Amino acid sequence: MAWNEPGGNPDGNRKPWGNRPEQGPPDLDEVVRNLQRKLSALFGGASGGRGPSSNGLRRYGIGSLFVLLVIVWLFTGLYQVDAAERALVLRFGKYVETTQPGLRWHIPWPVETKQVINVATIESFSDQTRMLTSDENLVDINLAVQFRRAKPLDYAFNVRDPDATLREVSESAIREIIGRSRLDSVLESGRQEINARTKDLIQRTLNAYKTGIEVTSVNLQGVSVPDPVAPSQQDAIKAREDKERLALEAQAYANDILPKARGAAARELQDAQAYKARKVADAEGETQRFTQLLGEYEQAPAVTRQRLYLETLETVFGNSKKVLLDTKNANNVLYLPIDKLIEQSRSNRDSTREGTITIHPATSVPSDAPPDDRRSRGSR
Repeated sequence: MAWNEPGGNPDGNRKPWGNRPEQGPPDLDEVVRNLQRKLSALFGGASGGRGPSSNGLRRYGIGSLFVLLVIVWLFTGLYQVDAAERALVLRFGKYVETTQPGLRWHIPWPVETKQVINVATIESFSDQTRMLTSDENLVDINLAVQFRRAKPLDYAFNVRDPDATLREVSESAIREIIGRSRLDSVLESGRQEINARTKDLIQRTLNAYKTGIEVTSVNLQGVSVPDPVAPSQQDAIKAREDKERLALEAQAYANDILPKARGAAARELQDAQAYKARKVADAEGETQRFTQLLGEYEQAPAVTRQRLYLETLETVFGNSKKVLLDTKNANNVLYLPIDKLIEQSRSNRDSTREGTITIHPATSVPSDAPPDDRRSRGSR
């Protein structure tokens, strides 16, 4: 039998839940009246009054509350901008202005919003990665980059995540620079140049993206060779150093030998030129002497022949230690060390042709010789 059929429930209650009290949704009018009573009590109105004065107080309390809420809402538009910050004001998401440091106000949310960006503080991050050099050597690089947000408008709107972009650009730049450098330059002498080139490449890329970020410094904090390849790397470095050392020694040897060889060659050329000049001068002198002698011979043939004969003997016996005495009677000849006297006289002379003492007691100039020949012969 159904519960709602007649006679189904002897108590006359046709509900299947027994004697449970009836429950329904709350009365909306009652909720509104309770709220009004509470607001009236808050602003001085009577809680149970229903006359005209009660309604006026209720209206007055609601208006005051609205005005108070508006004032509080307007006060939420005040904000402070520090000296190192700039604030971007957005109206319904569209850029309006950039405000300078100080106490500022904008139309509160949801009409306008602000985005404060620090443009003076230097921030930094580090990145560690492994890469190849130009001579195919593995190195572990620890890169530190310092930057600041120099242009807040570009930083806020041109790139979705400028900080992540900076990290990716920095890693790409250091890989490019290290990939063009040799290992010895990365480990020792070329770090300053690598830092400068990396910073310039990062800044140029960020400027192309208009990120508004200014890179202040780039430093290679740590450069090391991975442990598994360290022994082989050291052997390669030692071999490279030996090669450079031997090349320097060879260059030093060449620098020592080549100037000497050039000097010797120049000296030989000068000696040859001097020998040539001397031979030419001697030949010209002999030619002139022969020409002059020919003229004298044509004038006095006998005297000239005699003189040439005597000069030849003087030349031949000039360097000989033998002394010839031309005497008619060789008896009772007093011996003198003529050879010693000749050597002493030679040592005292500074001319190129050393003098020779020659004794010709029996030599006389013919009486028929010209006076000039007698004078020249006597002077000799």
